[in-house]
Amino acid sequence: MMIPPPPLTVGPVTFPNALALAPLSGITNLSFRRIAREMGAGIVVSELVSSAGLVHAGERTRRYLLTHPDEWPVVMQIFGGDADHMARAAAMAEQAGAHVIDINIGCPVKKVVKRGAGCALMRDLPRSADIISAVVKAVSVPVTIKIRAGWNAREVNAPEYARMAESEGAQAVTVHGRTREQMFTGRADRGVIRRTVEAVSIPVIANGDIDGPDSATAMLAETGAAAVMIGRAAQGNPWIFKEIIETWRTGRIPDPPSPEERCRVILRHLELYLEHATESTAVREMRKHACWYTKGLRDGAHFRTDVQKITGLEALRDAVRRYFDTLAAPVNA
Repeated sequence: MMIPPPPLTVGPVTFPNALALAPLSGITNLSFRRIAREMGAGIVVSELVSSAGLVHAGERTRRYLLTHPDEWPVVMQIFGGDADHMARAAAMAEQAGAHVIDINIGCPVKKVVKRGAGCALMRDLPRSADIISAVVKAVSVPVTIKIRAGWNAREVNAPEYARMAESEGAQAVTVHGRTREQMFTGRADRGVIRRTVEAVSIPVIANGDIDGPDSATAMLAETGAAAVMIGRAAQGNPWIFKEIIETWRTGRIPDPPSPEERCRVILRHLELYLEHATESTAVREMRKHACWYTKGLRDGAHFRTDVQKITGLEALRDAVRRYFDTLAAPVNA
C-alpha cells in the first residue's frame, strides 16, 4: 500500500489531491472536467485556449472559459506567442473564474508551433521570460507552466527552462517527459522530470505514460514530483482517478466499472453537456466520447459504428441504454 501524496498546493490555492486531468484539446471542456472531478481528479485543466482568439474573436472563444463550482479550483490554460495578448487573455481567464492560469509551452502540434507558441517557446528563453513575466503581472492568481522535456533529443532543457520560469514568477511547472520531436510516441523520460524537480523549489507535476495505479506510483517514486497528470488514459476512462485513489488507500486495485455504472456516467456526461451546449452540439461531441467509453468492450465496434450515424438526442440516449443492457446480460442468455 502506498501513502498517497499530500494535496497539491500552488501559491494560495490547495487542490483536493495530487491527481490532475491534463488539458486535452476538444476533450477537457466543462462537462468532462466535471465528470473527472466526480471520479476523483483533484486538479482539472481546461482545453488550451488561444490568447489571440480571446483578445480578437470575442464570444465564441470565450465559451472555452466557462466554469462551474463543481470543478473549483479550476486551472485555465492559454497559449500564444505574444506577451501582450497572453497578458490580456490571462486577465480575461481570471475574470471568468480561473483560480490558476497555466501557460501552454508543451503543445507539439504544427499549427500551434508555427505561430511561435506551444513547444516552440522552449527554444526561445528570452521571449518565454517576457511572456511569463507579463502574465504574472496581469493577474492576481497563481501562474503555472506546462512544458515538455525539450524540442528534441539534442535540446532537452526542461530543468533550465523551469528555473527561468520560477525566476519570472511561475508557481508550479508540469513536465511531459517527451520531446516535441517525439510527439506522443516512445516513452516519457522520467529522468528529465526528476532533474527538473531537483532544479526548482516550486512544485513539479509529472506527465506522460500514466495509465493506472502502478505507473502513477512509479512516476512519483522515480521523480519526486508533487503530483501526476493523466491525459490520454482518461479519455473514456474517468474512473482511472478513482482507481488510483482506491489502490493507494487500500492496496487493492478495484474492480472495473460495471456496465450499469458505465451507462450511468455516459448519460451523466451527456446531461452535463446539455447545460452549456446546444442539443446538436452535445450529440455530435458525445458520439466521440461514447466511442472512447466503449473501447475494448464486447461488441463495442458495432456500437461505435452505429452511434456515429445518430443525430438525435433521444436516439443517442436509447442507443447507449440498449448497448449496456445487452452488455450486462449473460453472454449465453
